[in-house]
Amino acid sequence: TVPGYFIHDEPTLNVHELSPPPPRFGLIDSSPDYWTKFKATVKKLNDEAGPSCSYKVVFLGRHGEGYHNVAEAFYGTKAWDDYWSLQNGNGTITWGPDAELTELGMEQARMAHTRWVAELDAGGGVPLPTKIYSSPLSRAGKTLEITFRDVSNERPLIMENLREVIGVHTCDKRSTRSKIHRAFPQFDIEQGFTEEDLLWKPDVRETDKERDIRVRRVFDKILQTDDTYIAIVAHGGVIQSSLQVIGHRPYPVMTGGTYMLASQKFVFFVDS
Repeated sequence: TVPGYFIHDEPTLNVHELSPPPPRFGLIDSSPDYWTKFKATVKKLNDEAGPSCSYKVVFLGRHGEGYHNVAEAFYGTKAWDDYWSLQNGNGTITWGPDAELTELGMEQARMAHTRWVAELDAGGGVPLPTKIYSSPLSRAGKTLEITFRDVSNERPLIMENLREVIGVHTCDKRSTRSKIHRAFPQFDIEQGFTEEDLLWKPDVRETDKERDIRVRRVFDKILQTDDTYIAIVAHGGVIQSSLQVIGHRPYPVMTGGTYMLASQKFVFFVDS
C-alpha cells in the first residue's frame, strides 16, 4: 500500500472512534480541494510509474448488518460457532441460507450512500469507481445497490471469490444463480458462475490461509484492468484477506463501513 494518505494508515489510530464510513472516506487532507489534489497525486504517480507498475485506489466496503450478525451478538461467538451458525434460524429470525440485511443494515447502507453523495459535492468531487465488484451473497449485493443508487451508472460484477468464509455457517451459503439474477438484474455475473453453490459444505470450513489465496486471485484479476478507481462490496473476512494480500496492517471494518486505500500494484501471478 501507499502510506500517508488515509487516517487508517496511522498506527496510533483508535478505529472505534471512526464512524462507518468516516468523512472523506478517511482521507487525511481536509483542505478545500482535497479530492482535486488527491486525483492529481494519483495521476502523477501513474504518469511516472514504470511499465510493470501502476497505482490503484480501492474502496473496500463491508455489507450492512445482517440477521446473522444479530444472532451472533445475541448468543455470543462461541455458541454461534458451536451451534447456532449451523442452523437456518431460531424460530424468530432467519439467517440461512444467505443471510439478508436487517433494517439497521439497510440504514447503514443508506448512510454510506449519503457519504458518497456528500463527497461528490465536496473537495472537487470524489473520484467515482469505474469498476465495481460484489460478493454473490445478498447482504453485500443489497448494500452495494443502496450505496451506489443514483451515484454510479456502472454495472457491478458479481464474483464468486468475493464471498465470505466458505462452509459450515448457513449464512454464508449463497443463493442460486437464478435467484441472484432475479434479485439484482442490474448486476452482471462473472462467467463460469454455477447455478448451485458447489463450494459450500456443511462440515468443512475454509481456513484463513485458503481465504487469503482466493482473495489474492481476485486481486490478481481485477488489478490487471486499466481502471484506476475500483470499488468492492463484500465481507469482513474478505476485507481482512485483502489487507493481508496487499501488505496492509489489519484494520477492522464495521458493518456498513467503507475502507479506502491506495495500492502500488506490480505485475504478479498467483500459484494455483
